[in-house]
Amino acid sequence: MDLHTLKPAPGSKKSRKRVGRGPGSGLGKTSGRGHKGQGSRSGSGTRPGFEGGQMPLHRRLPKFGFTNKFRKVYQIVNVSDLERCEAGEVTPETLVQAGLIRKADEPVKVLGNGKVEKAFTVKVAAFSKSAVAKLEAAGGKAEVVPC
Repeated sequence: MDLHTLKPAPGSKKSRKRVGRGPGSGLGKTSGRGHKGQGSRSGSGTRPGFEGGQMPLHRRLPKFGFTNKFRKVYQIVNVSDLERCEAGEVTPETLVQAGLIRKADEPVKVLGNGKVEKAFTVKVAAFSKSAVAKLEAAGGKAEVVPC
């Protein structure tokens, strides 16, 4: 196969529909819109989810549950990910520089997944118990700093 032998798959190139160009085209007069009715007028159309006046699905389904508007969403960092940082003090700013989190001003939680070899002093909003144990076992510290 060479560049000069390439061609589109059969049937993939279709000519554009030219509507309103006389009866011979098959789409003359009403241009495929039919007579009268909602879809025949210009500017017509319905919003997404509209079902022609039938009770829409999002209103037919039961609503349940509860959304806590005061919920705290943490950015997650595993203990094994901290190896990317240099030993010493780890703050949200250093985690952003290491590419482990995106925003330094949002709370960070360190979880205990993986191993840690270096001694880190980690200053973030929250820790899991296993993360604290692993950091202290490696000779480091886990300090909770409010965000």
